[in-house]
Amino acid sequence: MSARWISAFLAAQAAEHGAAENTRLGYGRDLGVFADWLAARGGALETAGKGDIEQWLIACEAEGLARATRARRLSSVRQFYRFAHEEGWRDDDPARTVPGPGRARRLPGTLGEEEVTRLLEAAQQSGRNAGDRARNTALMELLYATGLRVSELVALPVAAARGDPRMLLVRGKGGRERLVPLSQPARVALAEWLVHRDASEAAPSRFLFPSRGRLGHLTRHRFFGLVKEIARDAGIDPARVTPHTLRHAFATHLLGGGADLRAIQMMMGHADLGSTEIYTHVLEARKRALVLEHHPLARPGNGTT
Repeated sequence: MSARWISAFLAAQAAEHGAAENTRLGYGRDLGVFADWLAARGGALETAGKGDIEQWLIACEAEGLARATRARRLSSVRQFYRFAHEEGWRDDDPARTVPGPGRARRLPGTLGEEEVTRLLEAAQQSGRNAGDRARNTALMELLYATGLRVSELVALPVAAARGDPRMLLVRGKGGRERLVPLSQPARVALAEWLVHRDASEAAPSRFLFPSRGRLGHLTRHRFFGLVKEIARDAGIDPARVTPHTLRHAFATHLLGGGADLRAIQMMMGHADLGSTEIYTHVLEARKRALVLEHHPLARPGNGTT
């Protein structure tokens, strides 16, 4: 019965809340792990109590799982039992008052403007042929110009890019749509890529960055690898650069240039302004680092603390 409950929960997340496939897969994995843990002890999702959930979290910590992973697992279980209670499958919600492990507030990694410029220049030379180079340039320019999530970028429909648009219509988490402006360099790179894309396309595709794979578009994994290759060509440590790093750079550089925090929130597709406010802390940390590195009184031996 546990499997049926999980399946029904995941179906409801897709139908009622528009949860993306990756989100549903994550819920399914977390709930499967919990169900297996219960089964090994003679229990089940249907009958688990608050104490079972707390003991499971202790076991997760004993495994050495990161605090963020434990918090995510508890979140999946909480949402599942809330759903089970609302559906009348259970008379109680055993996860409602289980205390979470909390999540450490980590500042996102980002890049300086000069480093981003090097990446964009390297993308223009990265690829086996002119088509690959045009695609890689368009990907990097679009990512930095819009701050899109990588899943949003690789799945962009080609129709959104036709006609030299000044704005892109993006479908984000939960099916929510938003408009993001395009910079002039991004528009130029996009137009050049469309010329190569349309000339080489053997079969019509609805995606801006088509692929022969199952999804029909460039995969997140392949783009992740491309970004690493471009970082290496730019002389930047690939360990510091991911697609998400460029998203962070987009927000940090906009904020540093005086952009309104709420405007950045809307462009990034954050449901909560608190998710966007972390970039104010990124700027503060960078300013402190600049002072410590360059201010004469902050140098060793000058009596500063």
